Amino acid sequence: MFCLCVFLQLAALERQIFDFLGFQWAPILGNFLQIIVVILGLFGTIQFRPRYIVVYTVWTALWVTWNVFIICFYLEVGGLSKETDLMTFNISMHRSWWREHGPGCIRRVVRPSAPGILDDYSYVSVTGCIIDFQYLEVIHSAIQILLSVSCFFF
Repeated sequence: MFCLCVFLQLAALERQIFDFLGFQWAPILGNFLQIIVVILGLFGTIQFRPRYIVVYTVWTALWVTWNVFIICFYLEVGGLSKETDLMTFNISMHRSWWREHGPGCIRRVVRPSAPGILDDYSYVSVTGCIIDFQYLEVIHSAIQILLSVSCFFF
């Protein structure tokens, strides 16, 4: 169990880094809570603290639900749209870091045609990606679900 939970911690940390690069505040908050609760869960298991184990159990259910939501969000299931600013709490126009920096992606800044318009992320052209960014986000969430369930049951 300890080894799986360490992988879960590393996967959450890796995901935290890429969400920070994309300024996605909702996932950053969720990843931060995940890291804290997994540490508490490990401590509760090693020290046999039933309250910590209950907190970890409830959080694992919430974490799996959150990751299912992210999968539905990026696959645009049920009226969700990955083009909204939902993941940034409608604070900014930032998107997934993988959108422009995925494997094989060629990023090109396209200057706005109208004078006086500031450069924005909407004027970035990305071509040649081996795998689209939404599938990378779905893979990240699926890995989180698998590790969470495995860490919880084993």
